[in-house]
Formats: sequence, C-alpha cells, structure tokens
Amino acid sequence: MLLFLDLLGTLAFAFTGAFRAVKHELDWLGVIVLATMTGVGGGMVRDLLLGETPPLALRQPMYIGICILGAVLTIVAKRRIAPHWDWVMMADALGLGFFAAIGAARAAQAGANPMTIVLLAGLTAVGGGVIRDVLVSEIPQVLKSDFYATAALIGGAAFWLLTFTDLPQTPRLLLTTGLTFGLRLFAMRRGLQLPKMRPLPASPSTIAKQRERSE
Repeated sequence: MLLFLDLLGTLAFAFTGAFRAVKHELDWLGVIVLATMTGVGGGMVRDLLLGETPPLALRQPMYIGICILGAVLTIVAKRRIAPHWDWVMMADALGLGFFAAIGAARAAQAGANPMTIVLLAGLTAVGGGVIRDVLVSEIPQVLKSDFYATAALIGGAAFWLLTFTDLPQTPRLLLTTGLTFGLRLFAMRRGLQLPKMRPLPASPSTIAKQRERSE
C-alpha cells in the first residue's frame, strides 16, 4: 500500500508540474524536467534528510518513469485537459494527501520524533512544488497563497496521533490521505487562506523621494 500510494502521488504531482511547464511555454525537455522534479523532488529531499542514500526515486526507476509518463500524457492531451483544470487541481490535492501520508510513514519507520514526522510530511507534500516554482522563477505558491502546506502538516500530525491506536499502517495511511485531501478540497471550495502580512508603511523620506521623482 505504501508503494502504491507513493506512485499515485508521484503521477498526480507530475501532471501538475507538466502543466506549469506548459503555462510557461517550455520545450518538451522542460516539461519532463518540471514533471519529474515536482513528482519526486519532495521525496528525494526527505530521503536525504533521513539518511537514505541514494534516494528511493533513484533506486527505483519506476518513479522517474511515471513522471515521464505524466509529462508525455500532458504534452499529448494538453488541449483536452486544459478545459478541465478543476480536475488537475483535484489531482494536486490528492497528491498532497498521498505525499503527506507517505512522508509521515517514512519518517515514522526511520524512528523520527513527532516533530520530525510532521515536518517531513509537509516537506514531502510540498517540496516538489517549491522546486518547480523556483525553476520557473516564481515565488513558491506554498509561501504566498492557499491553505496548502498547513493541510499537509495537519495530516502529518494526524498520522502521528494514529500511531497511538491499534490501527495497522494501511488504515492510518488512508485516514491521513483522506484528512489532508479533505482539508485542501474544503479550502479550495471556500477560498480559505492564512492571514497575509501587510506591507509596512512608507517612511517620510521614501514618500518625499517618490514625490520628487513624480515631479
């Protein structure tokens, strides 16, 4: 079940990475690179932090293969998929749930403490998207909008709390995935966001300089 969910999450995120490449009009190689980094980037960083080297994505060729598959499908069917952007966002939310659960489970298997379990759940879920946005020179979406990383962190906390129950791993993975997915979906429907920082008021000297330039 762990491997199955990991592969599903990889495919879902590969689609979102490939579509970001299409948005920026990258070439085919760019589409594949963005799909791959979105699909496996967060998991690779997690594995490195846990001391698992080489990362799982480099030991199991199927991960890169699934990312390439997602990129190719996007290239071939982009005109048919584009009108159904809601489905792409749904896949992204599902991938978030999968990766939050996987990240928490991998950390727990490595004997990590509760804080690390929660943090690696969030990192696994959003790490690939951060790398994707940096590669196309954007401020990562997770830092400026949407109830996104918060949902993954809550999912990681839920997985840790479920370790105190008698539930086997598979139900814990599914419950964590469902909770994270549900939170993200609810936030998308309601337009929920965390409070944003307001810009600081301009100093008198700055205002004076602006007036001089305008004159």
